[in-house]
Amino acid sequence: MSSFLTGVDQRTSLAGMNRMELLLFTIKGKQLFGINVFKVREVIRTPAISPVPKSDSRIVGVADIRGQTMPMIDLAKALDLEEIAPENYSKSLTIVTEFNSSVQGFLVEDVDRIVHLRWEDILAPPASLMGVNYLTGITRAQNQIVEIVDVEKVLVEVSGTSTELSEEYISKHKAVTNGHDYFVLGADDSVVARNQLKGVLDRMGISNKIVNNGKLALDFLTKWADEADKGIADKVSNRVLMVISDIEMPEMDGYTLTTSIRKDDRLKDLYVILNSSLSGGFNDTLTEKVGANVFLSKWHSDELAETIVARIEEVESALVV
Repeated sequence: MSSFLTGVDQRTSLAGMNRMELLLFTIKGKQLFGINVFKVREVIRTPAISPVPKSDSRIVGVADIRGQTMPMIDLAKALDLEEIAPENYSKSLTIVTEFNSSVQGFLVEDVDRIVHLRWEDILAPPASLMGVNYLTGITRAQNQIVEIVDVEKVLVEVSGTSTELSEEYISKHKAVTNGHDYFVLGADDSVVARNQLKGVLDRMGISNKIVNNGKLALDFLTKWADEADKGIADKVSNRVLMVISDIEMPEMDGYTLTTSIRKDDRLKDLYVILNSSLSGGFNDTLTEKVGANVFLSKWHSDELAETIVARIEEVESALVV
């Protein structure tokens, strides 16, 4: 099974083209689920698992995989589906993933295949389910619906990771906005990431709007640009401090969003931060290629806040000059 994902590193050419590869798998029954291949290290037969006392019940234990000890998560149980019985662990498969600066294994029933998709073919979950489900997107493959799992949300819940600003940071930057009314536009398909971003901006006293994909973000900016063209509003670069975007999102990814911003003369001067849970040097390379100003790894709220403060200081220094 480890050969299943041979050549993942060569697939980075898909990034920046609004395309992605989805690993399809089943958790229980015939329903297909998906995860972005960029988050996956390998797929293996589930190894021996050692229990961990007093751990989250969704963490069924730890395993030694290629010399690295990692938590093993029953994805079915995390999604409130029928869990895998311990006696069936050896019959299951493990998707070894790396994101959010950590490595972990997700137990699943079976792995189907990898499919090549366009981000515009992936739709956000229905608005009525926003915030109450574990999906970041829905698409079709092999003539059936595929549900893309919000594994970031699963990991944050089972690990107990805090995504809030530290009190130390808050006490150090109480008056970060200096009375100015700054506005930030954010885009992310993960409900956890949207809540984190909004929480950081709210605590910093910065007005914001957070949407769940790049297309909605671009539509919002284009609307404001149209208002400026009609003379009923100031130009967008004077109204928006920055755009903070996830990279992998339904309908339009962060690379394509950034490229679209840079191609529009009315938007091209906007400050853009790309924010992702994905690891790998290709992020820095593509961030530069598409013209984003900064790349940041997710879940480091203080680092994100520091970057926002630095941008505010840059803007205010320019005003003084």
